[in-house]
Amino acid sequence: MKRIQLFFLASMLAATACQSDQDYDATGTFEATEIIVSAENNGKLFFLNAEEGRILKQGEEVGVIDTVQLHLKKLQLTASRKSVDSQRPDIRKQIAATKEQIATAERERLRVRKLLEANAANRKQLDDWDSQLAVLNRQLEAQLSTLHNSTASLNEQSSSVAIQVAQIEDQLKKCHILSPIDGTILAKYAEPGELASVGKPLFKIADMQHVFLRAYVTSTQLEKIKIGAKAKVFADFGDKQRKEYEGTVSWIADEAEFTPKTILTDDERANQVYAVKIAVRNDGVIKLGMYGEVKF
Repeated sequence: MKRIQLFFLASMLAATACQSDQDYDATGTFEATEIIVSAENNGKLFFLNAEEGRILKQGEEVGVIDTVQLHLKKLQLTASRKSVDSQRPDIRKQIAATKEQIATAERERLRVRKLLEANAANRKQLDDWDSQLAVLNRQLEAQLSTLHNSTASLNEQSSSVAIQVAQIEDQLKKCHILSPIDGTILAKYAEPGELASVGKPLFKIADMQHVFLRAYVTSTQLEKIKIGAKAKVFADFGDKQRKEYEGTVSWIADEAEFTPKTILTDDERANQVYAVKIAVRNDGVIKLGMYGEVKF
C-alpha cells in the first residue's frame, strides 16, 4: 500500500514539475505575407533577375518582357493620330469668303436703303439685297454645320486613337516586372527566354522583416488575449536553443477549428482551438516554417 502511495506522489510531483517548466501558452510556426508576382503581358522574357534569397526594394525592376511589337503598334497609332489631326478643318478660314460676301451685301443693302430714303432708288433693289443676304446667311449656317460635324467626327477618331495609344502605353509599362514590396524572393518560377503569358507566376516574394507566429489557443486562453496586446515570442532552433522577441497580437480568428496535429496547446485535450497571429520584427534569424512559442 505504501508503495502505491509513493508512486502516486511521485507522479503528481513529476506532473507539477512539467507544468512549471512550460513557460509558454501556445506553440505554432512562423509565416509571412507571401506575394506571387505574375506576368501582366504576353511575350518572351528578356531577363528575370529573381534569384532566390535576393532582397528587393518596392518598385525595383526585376525583369522585362519583349516590347518590340508593342512599340511598333504605338508608332503606327501615333502616325494615324497625326493623320487624323491634320484633316481637322480650319473653320475660320473655311467660312472667311462667305462672311466677306455677307459683309459686302450688308454694306450694299445699307447704301440702297439710304438711296431709297432719298427717293434715289426703288423698293425692289432693297428687296433684292435682302434676299441675297438671306441666301448668304443660310449658306454660312450650312457651312458651319458641315464643318462642325466634320470636326466632331475627326475629334472622335482622334480620341479613339488616343485611347488605344494609352492602352499600349499601359501594356508597355506592364512589360517591366517590378517588385510590389520590400522583401526577399522565396521562389523563382520562370527563366529568361521563356514565353510569358498573362497570369503566369514569375516569382514569390515575402516581407521577411515583418513575420508572424501563427499559434493556436483554447477558448479559455482566448479570454485574456486582445488584438494589440503585447506578448513574448520564442523562436525555437532545436536542441533547447531559443531566442526571445517582443510580439504584438495582430489577428484572432473568428471561428474555432480542429487542433492541427503538429501543434501543442496549453490544454492538449481541447478538440477545437482558435488561430492567432503575433507580429514579430525579424532580425534575420527567424525562418519561415520554424517552430515558436508564445507567452501572453
